[in-house]
Formats: sequence, C-alpha cells, structure tokens
Amino acid sequence: MNQGGVAVAEKDFVEEAKRSILKEKIQDYRVTGEESLCDLIDNFEKAHGFMAGHVARASRIISEMVLDEKTFKILSFTGNLVATGLRGVIAQLLKEGFFNAVITTCGTVDHDIARGSGASYYKGDWGFDDAFLKAIEVHRLGNILIPVENYGLAVEKFSRKMFEELVVQKKRWSGYELLWEAGRRIRDENSILKAAFERKIPIFLPGFYDGAFGSQVIFNSSTIGLEVDLAEDEKKLAEIVFSSEKLGALIIGGGISKHHTIWWAQFKEGLDYAVYLTTAVEYDGSLSGAHPREAVSWGKIKPTSKTVVVYGDATVLLPLIVAGFKCILRKEKGSAGET
Repeated sequence: MNQGGVAVAEKDFVEEAKRSILKEKIQDYRVTGEESLCDLIDNFEKAHGFMAGHVARASRIISEMVLDEKTFKILSFTGNLVATGLRGVIAQLLKEGFFNAVITTCGTVDHDIARGSGASYYKGDWGFDDAFLKAIEVHRLGNILIPVENYGLAVEKFSRKMFEELVVQKKRWSGYELLWEAGRRIRDENSILKAAFERKIPIFLPGFYDGAFGSQVIFNSSTIGLEVDLAEDEKKLAEIVFSSEKLGALIIGGGISKHHTIWWAQFKEGLDYAVYLTTAVEYDGSLSGAHPREAVSWGKIKPTSKTVVVYGDATVLLPLIVAGFKCILRKEKGSAGET
C-alpha cells in the first residue's frame, strides 16, 4: 500500500508540475504581406521560438516600464549604431519622452555631430579593400563608408566653434551640459543630441575622451581654457539613482555603456526592468555577453526584475521592438479610454 501510495503521489506531482509549465501552446501563423507591424509582433508572441518570443517579450517589458511612472528609464547603446539610419529611431525614442537619461559612448557624439552638421555617410560593403579605402581617404565602419573629411574634420570644426562660444559664458562645464550645448546648435531633426537638449535629457559618456569630440576638448583646453568636470556627471548620475524609486533600462550592445548603466543601478539594489539587445555571447565571460541573471549576483539587477535578452542585429530588431511596445501602449491607451 505504501509503495502504491508513493507511486500515486509521484504521479500527482508530475502531473501538477507539467500543468504548471505547459500553459500556452505554440501557434502557427502565415504571412500575407498585408499584416501591420502590430500583427507581426502579435504573431511573434504566438510563434514564440526562438528569438521571436524574446522580441515580443522585450516589447511587453518596455511598455510596462514606460507606463510605470515610478521608474526612471535609461537608454544605453553603443556609438556604432549612430552611423546607421537607426540614429533616427534612437532620437525618436528621446523626442517622444520614453527615456529619462542616456548612457553611451563618445562615438555617439562624434557621429551625431558629424551627420547633424551636414556631413554625409554612405552605403558600402563589408568586402571593400581597406587599403584602397585608406588610399582614397575613406573610413569604413562595417558596411558604411565615411569620407575622412566628414568625420574627424567635421567634428573638429563644429566643436572648436562651440568651445570658443562657450568659454565666453564660463570656463568650466559638466559633460552633459556640454552635450546639451552641442544639441542646441544642431538643426537636424534626426539628431540624438538635439532631441536630448530639447527634452533636457542628460547624456552621460563614461568614456568621454575615447573619441574625436573628447580629443577636441583636450586639444582646446590649453588654448582657450575650456574645462570639463566629469565628476559633475557622475554626481548627477548618482543623484538620479538615489532619488529614483525604481530603475529600468533598455541596453543595446555592451561595453562601457552597458556596464556603467548596471554599475550605478547596484546602488539602488539593481534594475527593476532590463532589456538586453546584443550579439555577444556569455560563454567567454565578457560583460557584453553576460545575461541579466549574472548581474543579479552582483546586485546590479534585482532578482524580482523583469528581464529578457534578445540576440541579433539592433538595426533589424530594435525597430521591431519599438513598434511592438508602441502597439501595446496604443492598446493600453485605448482600453483606458473605453473604461
């Protein structure tokens, strides 16, 4: 009897365990060419495997984070994306008020200033001969081509003129104030710096001097007396973290911008929302490839936080995620209006 009772109990346990996880069935879908992006994201959620489900979950987490008025929202991304047309999408996210602060690299500022001041970037190919490109003075960033004069020289010209104007007002500037001043002078509606200035969204560059703009600060400091107080940036970031009730972040790519975001979050016991969009893998132990669960062990993400990792090229997947969470927000707004 005892053995029979144990067998029944084990069977009941197995059945209960199965019911606890086998809740939603995979659903097939078809493509007609007439679907909206909202329909597509809904189909991703139904299909689930493999990254489709992650894209849909990322949209849901971000929509919840955006609607959570208690959450301070950080957008973190790498500068290479700003050399692509995705720059306009990133600027849009700031312009429409979805995020409260940006943590990124100096490359973001370089590309945004260059393109924002009228310099053009061009379509290229991964297979171009780089020795040939160097001979004709064209930089290659992946499959993007940048004439030499449209990068470093464009940033230098813009920065020097701005610095000369600013030192008349005062000599010492914080980094984020300096970037607001850059945004003030850019007329391009697709500019990230312009959007940040108009919304008064602080942009933090933990690697401030790792690029053309930062170098120009160094080159001009001794001649015109410009001073940049980066400690003020960190004090501002600390003030944001400690005064926020909750923290959330969309982190695109890895490196210093990702780490700086989660590093400061640990002083508030970690992020409450975290969406990672990356191509980096975790098996080499890199920070760029590390999953949110690893950040939990450091106190950089809360054990109770809502998280997802989406693997893939941000130039393809970020627009889908943005479309997805905007669809959800519209539905939520419609439901609220009905009630």
